[in-house]
Amino acid sequence: MATVTKKELMERVALLTDQKRNLVKTIIQTFLDQIVADVGRGHRIEFRDFGVFEARVRKARIAQNPKTLDKVPVPPKRTVKFKIGRLMRRSLAENQPEVDGATGLPLGPAGATNRSRTGVRPARTPKAAASG
Repeated sequence: MATVTKKELMERVALLTDQKRNLVKTIIQTFLDQIVADVGRGHRIEFRDFGVFEARVRKARIAQNPKTLDKVPVPPKRTVKFKIGRLMRRSLAENQPEVDGATGLPLGPAGATNRSRTGVRPARTPKAAASG
């Protein structure tokens, strides 16, 4: 899976709209700044068919330090939830990765199973007995 950076996205938008990169950069950055500011104020940002950004508060809880096994209080925390919209959901459904029927792992290029990311190694086959 490839990562698209903000810079690459800005260059693509500038090319598609035939606008100067500096103008597109300013518009996109202002757009993102407004989303951050509004969600930070607790507002819900809704883009029809794309998705919804919403501020949520995680409840306080008691966690456990895995090293010492001590109980540790975790205070409430504000976070952002993104719920995908109809068009994005449809796009994700249409672009489902192929899956190996036996293992359930996603197939890489040319049908190769991508086992290295999952930590699953292929089963070793015993070497043929040396005949002497």
